[in-house]
Formats: sequence, C-alpha cells, structure tokens
Amino acid sequence: MTDDDARLLAELDRLDAAVRTAPAGDTTAQIALWQHVTRLPQWFFIARGSAEQPRPYGVAFDQGPVVCLYSSAARARDAARALGLADAATDVPVYGVPLPAAIDYVAAFEQAGVFGVAVDHPLLGHWIPLANLGVLKRWLGGSAG
Repeated sequence: MTDDDARLLAELDRLDAAVRTAPAGDTTAQIALWQHVTRLPQWFFIARGSAEQPRPYGVAFDQGPVVCLYSSAARARDAARALGLADAATDVPVYGVPLPAAIDYVAAFEQAGVFGVAVDHPLLGHWIPLANLGVLKRWLGGSAG
C-alpha cells in the first residue's frame, strides 16, 4: 500500500464530514474518525530541525502545543505549503512512523510539554489530548474500549 491510498484518505474525509455535521455533544463520529486514524499503516510528520534528529511540526492551540500528524506524505507536504513552511518549489522534508510505534512516538512528546495531537492540520485539524493516546493503542490491540 502506498502512503496515498485513495480509499483510506476518502474514508478519512468522509469521517471528517460526519464529525462536522454531528449534533453537539455526539462523539460517535469523532470516535469513528480516530479509530480510522489508527488503521492507517503509518503516520507522517513534517520534519523540523536537523535531518539527523527531525522533530514533528506542531502548532499552539488554546489548550497548549499540539503535534501535527498526517494521513499521507502528500497531505503533510500540502499542509507545509498551506501553512507557509515551504513554497511550491521547495522540497518539504517529511518522515513516517509506522503504527503502533507512532502512538508511542507522539506520546513521548508529553515530556516536552505537548498537550495533544491533530490529524491533517489545517485540512482537517481534529485533535485529541495526548492522554487519549492510550485509547487509540487499545483499539490497535482489538479492544473496543
């Protein structure tokens, strides 16, 4: 499977639309979206820092710093350009971390004061606190809860 698997991305976009149209307080669509995020073969990150020790791009939300994960390398590159991190002619450094290791990778940033993780920011931008990563890890293990 390639990083741009159209079926996975189309389903993510469909779930994004479901979250945006869900009634206030109904988290069913949001749960389905994050369950789908755990089904991606890897999470991609816009590389910041040195090539030898890249760190993921993050943004400041009202709640605190948030690491940005991307559902494909192409979406990460498009986001970097949309966010003004690179122009159309610049190669955007991106790296991928396979699941389930990606969950632990993101969770480790809590030690640096990171509060949460957002998916496909700014295209989608749904986020969860890092404290919820344990739930995502349980979903990978087959547990519903």
